[in-house]
Amino acid sequence: MSVPAEIRRQHGIGPGSVLEWDAKDGAIVLRKVGKYSSEDIHRAIFKTPPKPHTVEEMKESIGRHLRKKHARR
Repeated sequence: MSVPAEIRRQHGIGPGSVLEWDAKDGAIVLRKVGKYSSEDIHRAIFKTPPKPHTVEEMKESIGRHLRKKHARR
């Protein structure tokens, strides 16, 4: 089931939003519960918390990835 775009915009429902559905008096009630952060997802998948990285470390890692991805073979 999808939520109409106008309702998503009015209520700030976007990717990652958690919705709760309830049947009440013959109607379906939809509530926005919250939103998962990337840390929440990481915690659910991995045993150890994510290690913080500096901007410089992230730039270096991205550069290394791109050099490897686009290296001539």
